[in-house]
Amino acid sequence: MSSTIKLVVGLGNPGREYDETRHNAGFWFVDEFASGSSASFSKEKKFSGEAARIARDNLDCRILKPDTFMNHSGRSVKLAMEYFNISPSEVLVAHDEIDLDAGIIRLKKDGGHGGHNGLRDIINQLGSTDFLRMRIGVGHPGHKDEVVDYVLHRPGQEERKLIDESIVRGLEIMPVLFSGELNKAMTLLNSAK
Repeated sequence: MSSTIKLVVGLGNPGREYDETRHNAGFWFVDEFASGSSASFSKEKKFSGEAARIARDNLDCRILKPDTFMNHSGRSVKLAMEYFNISPSEVLVAHDEIDLDAGIIRLKKDGGHGGHNGLRDIINQLGSTDFLRMRIGVGHPGHKDEVVDYVLHRPGQEERKLIDESIVRGLEIMPVLFSGELNKAMTLLNSAK
């Protein structure tokens, strides 16, 4: 990947009742990313979400938290991409991943939605799968019929600690990712236990 990341999107559901639910792990990631860069979010109606900007040194990156609810995240992402003239290959989407245990975080390029409705809508809206994903493990309830209820509930204290620790590891490789070294970033993160 020759281009660098120009838009970091965190997926989640807006509203205080969802703040601490597993489905909001993407929001947790971008909140920490923005905080660590002294960036603050503001409402952006034109993007249907909250946005922040990191502009320092050679870095100019937007951060987006769609407020369209998970299943309609793509509309917000597409609006921001069009406004800032950003291509799919310049986008990183952080999201909860039930196929990874809590405490595991992985970086992935391209691919399908894996049943994740936020990713499904982004792919449908963009007509492309050519974006990066920061997959934040939240564990699986054990049966597919329990997934919706599971992701819409908060993790236990120990589970949340593991998720938070994985987010820290994900944030640690961001400078490598922003330098355009995708393969190195993936190796560093994906080989971590």
